Amino acid sequence: MGKNKELAAYIMDQLSELGDIRNTPMMGGYIFYYRERIFGGIYGSGFMVKITQASKKHMPDSVPEPPYEGAKPMLPVTILEDRDALQAMVEEMYPELPEKKPKKKK
Repeated sequence: MGKNKELAAYIMDQLSELGDIRNTPMMGGYIFYYRERIFGGIYGSGFMVKITQASKKHMPDSVPEPPYEGAKPMLPVTILEDRDALQAMVEEMYPELPEKKPKKKK
């Protein structure tokens, strides 16, 4: 369990210059948000992001796979060590990500 926590901290650090990055622990992993849109997460197989034009462009070598059984495929992150490339990818992914669904007012 500690491994994922360390990985989450490392990812937060790698993306710190973007600002407005947060994560929430979920099912032993983490979900990552940029400006309140989910862009990826840490799953059993590591850090993965949603498949968008930007993520495919920045990681042409990444092969889509489902993060867990029954899930939509995502891209394993292959540029985690490259801070600038990682930040550029997340920033470019933002317009392609679905907006957070507004909470229904009672």
